[in-house]
Amino acid sequence: MSDTIRVAIAEDSAILRDGLVQLLADRGFEITDAVSESEALRASVERDKPDVAVIDIRMPPTFTDEGLQAALDLRRQHPGLGILLFSQYVETRYAAELLADGAAGIGYLLKDRVADVSDFVEALVRVASGGTALDPEVITQLVGASRRSDSLSDLSLREREVLALMAEGRSNAAIATALVVSEGAVEKHVANIFTKFALPVSPSDHRRVLAVLRFLDS
Repeated sequence: MSDTIRVAIAEDSAILRDGLVQLLADRGFEITDAVSESEALRASVERDKPDVAVIDIRMPPTFTDEGLQAALDLRRQHPGLGILLFSQYVETRYAAELLADGAAGIGYLLKDRVADVSDFVEALVRVASGGTALDPEVITQLVGASRRSDSLSDLSLREREVLALMAEGRSNAAIATALVVSEGAVEKHVANIFTKFALPVSPSDHRRVLAVLRFLDS
């Protein structure tokens, strides 16, 4: 990544969109594009190859989860692209999927909880550099949504076997030996467990421990 961070912005509110452009440009960021809907964002990222995209979740035409869906697509198509979701809402349905494979280069901030511009700028720089910036409220709601559902019943038989061995404190290598499968296969099962339990990466909680606690509580 170059010294100047290149940013694409997707925000349907014209006032907020222009405000973000001005705010970031004044602080030395290069704005590659500022658009109002998700399809324009996809085209913009493909064309301009920014370092990071600031994306609102609810955009035209349905104002439900277009931005989040675009973030998922962009993450798959451009793995090096930083994604900073910037929204009034916590959308648990797809946010957990976005975070499931690791939160490197992922941020999720709530608009009404950003108290200082410098906090937003620092989060953007961190995400663009491959770090993480998750509002604690986002983590709370994601984990809470998972706990309100009977997630254990969603696990396959093999995933439950893997989780039971995790509860015994076994490493992925030890689980692979016990089940006579490759360590890579175990890693995929563990990733699936995290996804089904909606357990995002958190600086204060270990997903493996949380998954085991969920298993023990069942």
